[in-house]
Amino acid sequence: MRIVRFKREPNSIPLWGWITGDRIGLLEGSPLGKFKRQKADLSLEGVHLIAPVQPGKIIGVGRNFAAHAAEHGAQVPELPLLFFKPPSTVIGPGATIRLPPQSSSVEHEAELAIVIGKRGRWISIDEAPDHIFGYTAALDVTARDLQQMDDQWTRAKGFDTFCPLGPWIDTDLDPADALITCSVNGQLRQMGSTRDLVFPVYELVAY
Repeated sequence: MRIVRFKREPNSIPLWGWITGDRIGLLEGSPLGKFKRQKADLSLEGVHLIAPVQPGKIIGVGRNFAAHAAEHGAQVPELPLLFFKPPSTVIGPGATIRLPPQSSSVEHEAELAIVIGKRGRWISIDEAPDHIFGYTAALDVTARDLQQMDDQWTRAKGFDTFCPLGPWIDTDLDPADALITCSVNGQLRQMGSTRDLVFPVYELVAY
């Protein structure tokens, strides 16, 4: 199922919905708990989509594609290289990314975002799928010059609007074989697959 958060009007309250084709149906209740699907009688074009999740924290994984690490002249890590983005980085699909004036080199990377639906600590790889609610698309925006200047990545990756999410959460996606692409003004800039991850999804959740 594809789950969205949307507003009927820009200033109205957020609602949960589910998508079929180009239509949206309301979800009564919470998709993370008990819910009931209503008839899909709303036009997708007639609503304002917002970020499909409001995370309490965002944990990123650096250099998890060997080719991307090589592109920047970096070594592939022996263990997952984690970094944080604050919740204030999150914006919805189509929202404006605001470039910080102190950076002259802002880059973006398309990523698969894991949406955790069940709390857990010290779980095994086999238990990881039970804690995953679904997946959404993310854009990891980085002030590359600041990243190279600092000893850590928080400033470079933590500016407001530096983590667009959406447009929906896919609860049926296969994380072992997902295509990830990024286009700018119709031009393909990035293409990869989760088959090429250094550390696969379930291993990352357990880690």
